[in-house]
Amino acid sequence: MNEYDDTMPAYEQVKRFITDHIQSGKWEAGRRVPSEIELVEQLGVSKMTVNRAMRELTAAGIIVRRQGVGSFVSKTKPQSALLEMRDIAEEIEARGNRHSAEMKVLETITLEKSDAEAIGMRAGLRVFHSLIVHRENDTPVQLEERWIDPAVFPNYISVDFSKVTPYRYLRGSVEATEIEHIIHAILPNPQARELLEVPDGEPCLLLFRRTWAGDTLATSSQFLFPGSGYALGSRYRLDSLGQRPNSLPLSSRVADDAASQAFSGPRPTGGKKRRGA
Repeated sequence: MNEYDDTMPAYEQVKRFITDHIQSGKWEAGRRVPSEIELVEQLGVSKMTVNRAMRELTAAGIIVRRQGVGSFVSKTKPQSALLEMRDIAEEIEARGNRHSAEMKVLETITLEKSDAEAIGMRAGLRVFHSLIVHRENDTPVQLEERWIDPAVFPNYISVDFSKVTPYRYLRGSVEATEIEHIIHAILPNPQARELLEVPDGEPCLLLFRRTWAGDTLATSSQFLFPGSGYALGSRYRLDSLGQRPNSLPLSSRVADDAASQAFSGPRPTGGKKRRGA
């Protein structure tokens, strides 16, 4: 690495070596990056130095590390709407890719007090609980977990979700009157890491959502995205006062202690509500 500034830390030189190959087009999106051992031998640095460089490039979204497979140049991150309710299958298909989903859990449970408080539902309530892995061209891109009030959606437990996504079923059954969104950056637990196929230490984006039908809290949901391979965003027009039409102010209270209670991250109890979404 003689072409780099000797005053630059060794791990930064490794990062520069990799990013130079990506920016020059020598390593295209999706190309496998040399392994840590190969980089150690090629660059003459320690494995610890290469490991740090790879971890920081992964956290920055420049490369994607797949457990047991290797590291790859990151493709342009898919982007989901931040403050809009959209179907993950439609988003994937709109990008010209193939959507598939695998149901991991579909059951009826009674909410314990701690879980009920974390997701904002009543303790002792019998709810439908589902857990689904969504894939884009066979790569996991979203882990979807929902708690559904049977009084609002009595047939949820019997729906064939291999033919229709939960979003499509729920949206087609009852019109939501209020929506709450909260976003966290988290380190997922081992089960979530395995389902999303992300390496240990890679952060994820967690979108927590609650929806109301009238005065009834109909659903609590959380959507987990690999941090290095996904982005959330939105674009909208403002009115003459600089406000987004039909939006409510963001609450300043978010339950930090709920962050440690969720299966794959926080289940907060305060945030942004929107009417008529």
